[in-house]
Amino acid sequence: MTRRDDQTPFDVFVIGGVGVDTIVRVPELPLPQRDSIMVPPIERYVAHTGNGVALGCHRLGLRTRLADVIGADLEGELITAHYAKAGLSFDHRIHPAGTRRSVNLVDRHGHRLSLYDARQPVGMAVDPALYRPALGRARHVHVSIMDWARHALADAVAAGVPTSTDLHDWDGESEHHRDFAYGADLVFVSTAALGDRVEDVARDILAKGRAAAVVAMAGGDGSHLALPGQPLRRLPAAPVPGGRAVDTNGAGDSYVAGFLYARLGGADWHTAMRAGAAAGAHAVATAGTHVSFIDEEELIRALS
Repeated sequence: MTRRDDQTPFDVFVIGGVGVDTIVRVPELPLPQRDSIMVPPIERYVAHTGNGVALGCHRLGLRTRLADVIGADLEGELITAHYAKAGLSFDHRIHPAGTRRSVNLVDRHGHRLSLYDARQPVGMAVDPALYRPALGRARHVHVSIMDWARHALADAVAAGVPTSTDLHDWDGESEHHRDFAYGADLVFVSTAALGDRVEDVARDILAKGRAAAVVAMAGGDGSHLALPGQPLRRLPAAPVPGGRAVDTNGAGDSYVAGFLYARLGGADWHTAMRAGAAAGAHAVATAGTHVSFIDEEELIRALS
């Protein structure tokens, strides 16, 4: 377990959502029915949602801390070495089930199919000492939707710290997501599984939960903002550097990081959406998962 000065304040505390991605670049999705397909070199990356938000915030100059459960395995070693090199504060516990991982198939247009191995059991108990001591020193807590992290979200709310979460491709129904949807102050969600119910689901979150805002991310179609008592706002996607999306892995996490950076800097909701869009566009211009994050200078230039 890595620790730093426990009395040091920081801007963003990310809880949960660390793993390792194996990226396989394929000619097309879905794959044709064949015995074998030739592909470019297969690569591994430290990845997953909490990793993307934490490193994105860290790259933007926010004082960032990350906490999660990993395994005593090669993937766990890859993660700890990666954060040590990046200078990101990482507290963790070891679980015998091992480190989460996924195999992501990415086609020539940057679209992906993720095969996710959650590995750690549902209902897994995590010692609150992993995250509770740090809650009071954070300006903002972002909680990934790991099963055990729902308790961390409740503790952060009880501590009076502003919170956020990303529901990813929630369909508006799954019980697993409800504690997060209704428990966070700021809720991000992908539109992928919502179809024409984006506004209905966003209004439901605002009505039943504590959220002051819901941000629905739609990839190349932009993003939407729902605020209580106001019409749904839409913002187009930002231009992709180089003009073409290469790999969409991690784009939503970069959007969240850019959005949080702007809000913690005092920006209004619209400017925060623009910051998120610019950060997301930057991410998709590079092949791989969480390998390229926009920095503060680049983001300020994009917003101007």
